[in-house]
Amino acid sequence: MGKVLRFILSVGLLAWGTLAVHFSNLPWPWLRTPLAVAFLGIGIWALWLTRPRRKRAFAAAFLGVLVWHLSIQPSHDRPWRPEVAVMPRATIDGDRVTITNVRDFEFRSRNDFTVRYVTREVLLSHLTGVDFFISYWVMGPVGHTFVSFLFDDAPPVPISIETRTEVGEGFDPFASLFKQFELIYVVGEERDLVGSRTNHRDEDVFLYRIRTSPENARQLFRIYLERVNELADRPEWYRLLSNSCTINIVRYANQVGRVGSWDVRHLLNGLIDGYLYGAGLLYNPLGLSFDELRARSHVNAAAKAAADADDFPQRIRAGLPTIPPPEPAPSP
Repeated sequence: MGKVLRFILSVGLLAWGTLAVHFSNLPWPWLRTPLAVAFLGIGIWALWLTRPRRKRAFAAAFLGVLVWHLSIQPSHDRPWRPEVAVMPRATIDGDRVTITNVRDFEFRSRNDFTVRYVTREVLLSHLTGVDFFISYWVMGPVGHTFVSFLFDDAPPVPISIETRTEVGEGFDPFASLFKQFELIYVVGEERDLVGSRTNHRDEDVFLYRIRTSPENARQLFRIYLERVNELADRPEWYRLLSNSCTINIVRYANQVGRVGSWDVRHLLNGLIDGYLYGAGLLYNPLGLSFDELRARSHVNAAAKAAADADDFPQRIRAGLPTIPPPEPAPSP
């Protein structure tokens, strides 16, 4: 058993080190793969092909890679893709919240758009609830999740936790494990964050109404705004397993009172709507089955019909259950 465990540990360290070199910040990209192959070869030679084993040689090589990896720091200064080039910021003054750099792009196609940012002002006292979105590049166990905060006197404010990619980059789940992408919380308008996915990226988008109190929704909104400002002040790495969209949504839900243990669907977030349904967190007044509710929650047709209309948020919710307003608090 000891030999088996040592073998598994050796393979794990060798694999991690090889990928860390391949996805490193070496200024000569063409050299990263040859160095990764060289590290792999040294590891195999030192751990299994020599007599006696040259474990110290591998340990020294691995330690060098580890120190190198730990020294790589996130940055705000990179050639960003225009969709994630500008960091939002929020100011809370009593009941009033002002958010600058709210994304409101006018998309004509996936890569053809007019860059536009606006400033939004909302009142915390008018925040009534939260909606939950899942977007799929390909239908399956992995997707992208984000939330939208609802107000009774203003359009929703969606916030999407995303990788901050550079020009020419695309998302790579393996690369995201090795400090390849910074983190951004994109605050935008729904006709941008939702419409760009449904109408121009050919993604399947589902919208679910979340059962929660206005008080919890306001607390969650404050947590998001704090994180927006933290990231504007100090960059962070996007980490697939610890600092990503669904992982952070669950973490913040825990802070506002979610009761529940960890579930593999927090990682396989394309299945998270089944988890939310089973936990009773989705508003479902008609008692629909999960498949029925999911079918009604698919908003692509409504989003394409709405296009860039000002009432985009209302139109994509037209076929969904209407959440009744909260009852007023009793007079003292």
